[in-house]
Amino acid sequence: MIKDFRIHPVAVADPPLRSSYGRHAPYALRTVIRLDTTDGISGAAEAHGGEGSLAAFHALREHVLGMDPFALHRLWMRWGAGESAGDRSQTWLVPGENPNDARRRAFAAVEAACLDIIGKAVGRPVCDLLGGRARDAAPFSAYLFYKHGGGGGEGADAREDEYGECLTPEAIVRQCRQMIARYGFREIKLKGGVLEPELEIETIRLLRAEFGPGFPLRIDPNCAWSVETSVRVGLALREELSGGGYLEDPTAGLDGMAEVRRRLLAAGAGIPLASNVAVTGFEDVVPAWRDSAVQIVLSDPHYWGGIRAVQRLGDLCQALGLGLSMHSNNHLGLSLLIMAHSCCATPAMEFACDTHYPWQHEEDEILVGGRLRFENGAVRIPDRPGLGAEVDWDQVARLEEKYWKLPYRRRDDAEEMRKHVDPAWKRILPRW
Repeated sequence: MIKDFRIHPVAVADPPLRSSYGRHAPYALRTVIRLDTTDGISGAAEAHGGEGSLAAFHALREHVLGMDPFALHRLWMRWGAGESAGDRSQTWLVPGENPNDARRRAFAAVEAACLDIIGKAVGRPVCDLLGGRARDAAPFSAYLFYKHGGGGGEGADAREDEYGECLTPEAIVRQCRQMIARYGFREIKLKGGVLEPELEIETIRLLRAEFGPGFPLRIDPNCAWSVETSVRVGLALREELSGGGYLEDPTAGLDGMAEVRRRLLAAGAGIPLASNVAVTGFEDVVPAWRDSAVQIVLSDPHYWGGIRAVQRLGDLCQALGLGLSMHSNNHLGLSLLIMAHSCCATPAMEFACDTHYPWQHEEDEILVGGRLRFENGAVRIPDRPGLGAEVDWDQVARLEEKYWKLPYRRRDDAEEMRKHVDPAWKRILPRW
């Protein structure tokens, strides 16, 4: 039985990355949880951070204490029945800040910690508990960002800027070259919606010229474009985004996505559209499929409801003929392991997953032994039970101390833009 549930808010240095939401703050907020059982086994997980996530975990705690770690369905029946109604999309709210999916996100972390416990109890990795692994390593893509100068952190805690300022097409190519040389990624994703569309078209073309068709390309402007601009960009990049690439959330809403798809097909461009903004839960999948608005769903165990939910999503996508990939948020190694187990336990995960992990720093890692390694762009499932890692709780305590010293308790990329770039900036959709 679970006898203790500890909740640790932490802050980790984050570079000033850009997206259509704005600019990242010097620190990303995360939450690390720990469950201890009466048998002396501990399980851990990592989740979104900030006051909204903390409130959900504290509310869930009373349901978790005293439960059997195997009783996850009963936990969801008690906890999930109180889910908030309303829009769960990320159209306007950055990942981790939508109160309507807070219960799902909290449950996902508890599920991962329980699976960590169960794996340790039976001596098997988590992905082997869930039907056996479909693959031994989870492939990830190079996740490129336009960014301002700076490596994250501030004051005496300011970090080295490995990639420098990257606000031009040429700088993004340099960034990608560095990232592939270090991590061995074989697929490339650009976070768009930052520069004028013509410059982002040029960026994708330069990436194709530099790395060739053997590296599938994808671009994600997070709904920054109108339907007309989305179609124009899609037609301009019909060759570059083919062959395993895709166009992700170019415009807002399933209706807008469906119209983009219709116009692209009418013009002879069969570029698939992907989504993690308009499609964030099971209730979105069939409408997206029915309207041909989305051809590739981006899963995420952290806000879809856990590792097993990603498996179920994979089965649904296969039944509907949809592709499956995985979204990412700023994260440490514990979260990366949750993602890797999700990928390896889901046969339908045919696209390399996203990861922000290269943007985080060694000195913030909470895993004993340091940061996880990528081998040819993939994370191999550790040959250890559970999630496969031991948490350095002294390091977690240091990062928690840092969290409580920060002045903010939620992610607000728009405020960072007003603070550092333009005092009048606000998120406008569509911007172009």
